[in-house]
Amino acid sequence: MAAASNFHSQLVGWLKILLPLAALMLLSTLFLFARGDRGSQTIPFADIDAAAAEQRIAAPRFSGLTNAGDTIQITATAARPDAQGGPQVSIDRPSLSLDATDGTTLRVTAGSGEVDTTSRVAHLTGLARVETSSGYTMETAGLVADMTSGTVTSDGPLEVHAPFGQLQAGQVTFSAGQDGAGQQMNFTQGVKLVYTPSAATPKDN
Repeated sequence: MAAASNFHSQLVGWLKILLPLAALMLLSTLFLFARGDRGSQTIPFADIDAAAAEQRIAAPRFSGLTNAGDTIQITATAARPDAQGGPQVSIDRPSLSLDATDGTTLRVTAGSGEVDTTSRVAHLTGLARVETSSGYTMETAGLVADMTSGTVTSDGPLEVHAPFGQLQAGQVTFSAGQDGAGQQMNFTQGVKLVYTPSAATPKDN
């Protein structure tokens, strides 16, 4: 009986030593895992510096009235001011809208562009697509828009889908009409027209 009691006492003594050691080892393992997870989420200092160095404005808008009273507006997905502090602002995926006082409209979309905030002149580059409320659609390599006069001029040749057929020209200029005549389109530099009669013309029975 004495031997059994002695064994029990020794077992309890060993457990008092081993159990705290096991708990300490378990806590050490959890601490190491926690340090490993936190380290994997650390943002490199190089990425932070690059994000801070690039000044980027989301969804910018430039708007105003032309000399003729037409409303002109340019929006984009993003804009970046000039790194040297100049008046030029680079814009991504710009859209231009020109609403004349007579109710006619002009819509332009392009891949990229630049707005000079001092001269109020915008250069829309890349493939530019133009749509007018009178039914004309056209594509060209780029456009220049004067936000003061409301004049929009293509940088080069363009293909035009008109209500009456197909049109090719070296350049087109949209401008405000005189004496309230509304917007005007002036095609120049080798104009070629392919007339397509309307298929909706009624036929006599």
